[in-house]
Amino acid sequence: MAQPAKSEAKQIVDNGIEKGAAGLTEDRIQAVINRVIKGESGARLKVYVDTCVHCGLCSEACHYYLSHDKDPRYSPVAKVKQTLWEMIRRKGRVSVDFMRRAAEIVHTECNLCKRCAMYCPFGIDIAYLMMVVRRIVHLLGMTPQYIQDTAHSHAAVSNQMWVKPDEWPDTLQWQEEEARGEIPTLRIPLEKEGADIMYSVIGPEPKFQAQLIYQAAVIMDVAGVNWTMPATAGWDNSDMAMFTGDNEVMGRIKREHYETAARLRVRRIVMGECGHAFRSVYDVGNRWLGWRIPPIPIIHAIEFYHELLTAGKIRVAKKFKTPVTIHDPCNVVRGGGLHRMARDLAHALCEEVVEMYPNCEHNYCCCAGGGVINCGPPWKNKRIEGNRVKADQLADAKIRGAKVLIAPCHNCHSGLEDINHAYELGLDIKFFGDIIYEVMEKPEA
Repeated sequence: MAQPAKSEAKQIVDNGIEKGAAGLTEDRIQAVINRVIKGESGARLKVYVDTCVHCGLCSEACHYYLSHDKDPRYSPVAKVKQTLWEMIRRKGRVSVDFMRRAAEIVHTECNLCKRCAMYCPFGIDIAYLMMVVRRIVHLLGMTPQYIQDTAHSHAAVSNQMWVKPDEWPDTLQWQEEEARGEIPTLRIPLEKEGADIMYSVIGPEPKFQAQLIYQAAVIMDVAGVNWTMPATAGWDNSDMAMFTGDNEVMGRIKREHYETAARLRVRRIVMGECGHAFRSVYDVGNRWLGWRIPPIPIIHAIEFYHELLTAGKIRVAKKFKTPVTIHDPCNVVRGGGLHRMARDLAHALCEEVVEMYPNCEHNYCCCAGGGVINCGPPWKNKRIEGNRVKADQLADAKIRGAKVLIAPCHNCHSGLEDINHAYELGLDIKFFGDIIYEVMEKPEA
């Protein structure tokens, strides 16, 4: 069994939670809880609460529960009992200390991965119940500091990384210049109206991983795609406000994303390799805005790459030799059903694919999504220790020959890097785009 590096056990103090708690009264807490439960929730909440029989069959699905030696406090049903059910039972009359603990549970002990819903005999969506509590926590001003700062960034500059309006097109021009050293005729088309697709990415790409934009531009150019990227706000498809319970900011950011694509009159939006952003535009943000399905067709990078390879627009010059294994991101596999396409891609690109067990929709979560990694450094060790089961799964894949881990999601990528280092697994973690760029046929420079 994998073991992380030893860390000193200490009380975690989150300034966001503590400063919010400092000004609360039980009357204020009760008013907010009842506002959400009675005024914002409806039949869905009532059905879930009334249907659950406390059987605990969801427990074996949870990576926190399994990684903490099956401590019952970490089972999904226990997290609901320690938070929402108690709020309902007490009609909202709970203490400030209760809310401190509730904020910690829903933000740092649950990734909203929805694996538990697959094992519930009634299909209860515990991630939804946790989001109801996060909504309450947000309205009480008790959201953890780091993820709240990210939500502030969304509100202020329409992206999650405080990328300023002039920095975004500057980064695209920089990456275009770099890519033209490889393909002299390459362009990153900005503000091109009527293109087949608008390619959208998340804030960390221009901030920390600009090479991914370079790689995407090369793939688009070689494939002959009619594409564009916006030069204005609306380019960032991520939305951490979705995970803080700030539905108002979430909706505003999603509307800006859709309206940017509509202004450019594109036929489709292609998302980069991100899971939560995909969830925010096809399943959560669109519904908050009143659309059952997005107003403009949206596909994830996995599906887009699959299209390019299937149509012969991208050709493999020489398969990737190093054995790979595939991580299945919750939001594009359990939430989007793209596990078969991911495997088609992997087998088309790589000589040897070593499956993890369990895999596909049953794969374990990275323990970084759901906004958990965005709660920042104070909670890092807790997050890593909460996913020992994933480290064991990766270690098993490595024993069977895997040396590269493909993780087609930014949060998964970051969370798995933390696990990789903490448990000393020695895997090289890549996106599908990294592999495609490396193995595809390219024109001679």
